[in-house]
Amino acid sequence: MSVFAAIAVIALLVAVHEAGHFLAARLQGIHVNRFAIGFGPILWKYQGAQTEYSLRAIPLGGFVGFPDDDPDSEIPPNDPDLLRNRPILDRAIVISAGVIANLVFAYLVFVAQFTTVGIPETFDPQPGIVIPQVVSDSSPAAQAGIRPGDIVIAANGEPLDGSESTIPTFIQLIKDSPNLPVDLTVQRGSRELEVTVIPTPGPDGNAVIGVQLQPNGDFGYRRPTGPIEVFTLAAKQFQEMLVRTVNGFVMLVTNFGEMANQVAGPVKIVEQGAGLAESSLAMLFPFTAIISINLAIINILPLPALDGGQLAFLLVEALRGKPLPDRLQENVMQTGLVLLLGLGVFLIVRDTTQLEIFQNLRQ
Repeated sequence: MSVFAAIAVIALLVAVHEAGHFLAARLQGIHVNRFAIGFGPILWKYQGAQTEYSLRAIPLGGFVGFPDDDPDSEIPPNDPDLLRNRPILDRAIVISAGVIANLVFAYLVFVAQFTTVGIPETFDPQPGIVIPQVVSDSSPAAQAGIRPGDIVIAANGEPLDGSESTIPTFIQLIKDSPNLPVDLTVQRGSRELEVTVIPTPGPDGNAVIGVQLQPNGDFGYRRPTGPIEVFTLAAKQFQEMLVRTVNGFVMLVTNFGEMANQVAGPVKIVEQGAGLAESSLAMLFPFTAIISINLAIINILPLPALDGGQLAFLLVEALRGKPLPDRLQENVMQTGLVLLLGLGVFLIVRDTTQLEIFQNLRQ
């Protein structure tokens, strides 16, 4: 059931993204003839007055279709409500609406989390800092031998207490130690281990070790004091996650050789979501938000076949005063689509072979 929950989250985020395009077009009176969630064979469809709505077999995608590209459309080519006949601004709104929808939805997910589940809080704080997640096997923390569930109880010989300043102080120590060894005392179950981690500089110049941090103590939720606290905390959480995600993409571009193996495909995303859902359904809220933000940022990149690529074509059209030749745009988009599909297949194969069931077969 946890796997189905993770897949349902991805399908929901795709629906949100495509609904952004769809609503931005329909609210401007632009013709839309197809709205599909998923790819491949049609499982269900409904023909509305203007648009065919469908669910398809592969839920990891979707699309909004316009009669501009439909040779069987009966709409005259010079119809002013065809997308291609609209001003550049109208088309830009339609193309960027999916990204905007995903960002807004991510914020609303945090609002829903704090309203229904509550605000996370640590009770009965204990000394040390919990490592709930190690970002990747190639991160400095993983290379030092740090594992999820470890508790860092001392750094460079200084004990870490359970006060509110412990995590910010530890983060500052890591930031101030790029390419320098930091000696950590780690509690793992009943054992204490000594490890040395070497932080690496991030795109902003601050050093990182590739872990998430959480206060040590009993973790629970409290009811919010009111709507103002909910909206304020949701905005703060959204901003922090957006900044971290953008920084991650910057690191990927500027340090691709070391960061490439951290790129996750659909299989890895579903595996991570299933693991979170199995531990606690409440964890699906931040999972949904971060995937929605990632989906928005990926789509805004100026790459062929993505929303950002289409916006790049519009920018060129605005500068030239006329669009690029249709043949050129089609060739660029088709090439980009082939490359993206190839990357998708590679990630699916790679992540599938790294699943625990296949790793066990090798042993």
